[in-house]
Amino acid sequence: MKKFKALLGLGVITLALILFVAADHIDAPAVQGGSSDITDFYAFQGENEDNLVFVANVQGLLSPSATASASFDENVMIEFNIDNDGDNIEDIVIQALPRNGKMYVIGPGEPSGTGLMSMINTYDPNYLSVVDITPYGTEAIVSSQNGISVFAGPRDDPFFMDFAQYSQIIAGNATSFNNPGSDTFAGSNVLSVVIEVPKASLGGSGTINTWVESKRKQ
Repeated sequence: MKKFKALLGLGVITLALILFVAADHIDAPAVQGGSSDITDFYAFQGENEDNLVFVANVQGLLSPSATASASFDENVMIEFNIDNDGDNIEDIVIQALPRNGKMYVIGPGEPSGTGLMSMINTYDPNYLSVVDITPYGTEAIVSSQNGISVFAGPRDDPFFMDFAQYSQIIAGNATSFNNPGSDTFAGSNVLSVVIEVPKASLGGSGTINTWVESKRKQ
């Protein structure tokens, strides 16, 4: 699970993010190397400053040769959670489910339940978005419906980390990172879900907490 804090305001606003949990990149034992492993979660203000963008990356460390055959797991739902009243319980969720080469996105809307167990929300047609999953090596396919834009497909891993130097620091052989460092994830890919939604659909006008979970069908 990845968690952030974001600051919302009315109209044109400033976004502040605080990272609470670092990237997994297969270091979470329960999902290590599996199709539900979350590598990173990003939340940021869109080019349209009235919108917020959520990005969840899964299945990290895909080599170029493995990416063409990689696919979203149809038994795994990616759920973006938004807490807009400061109690650390989701008030709004956005659910992403892959089916037959498409990504279905439900929300933003109130969750059918909170916590680790979720049900697929009953959806308002105004809050159902569908996009073809972009094949590897092709131009990005983006769907925009009802003010919500969605992309799903493989992308180069954007996370920069020099693990060799990090290991040297942990071992006491170095005191800082190099500038520039070496990008351990260069040349590896992830499967990404990108959703841009109006801030007004998230409720509230102050600080929100946001986190992402991958949930396997039981």
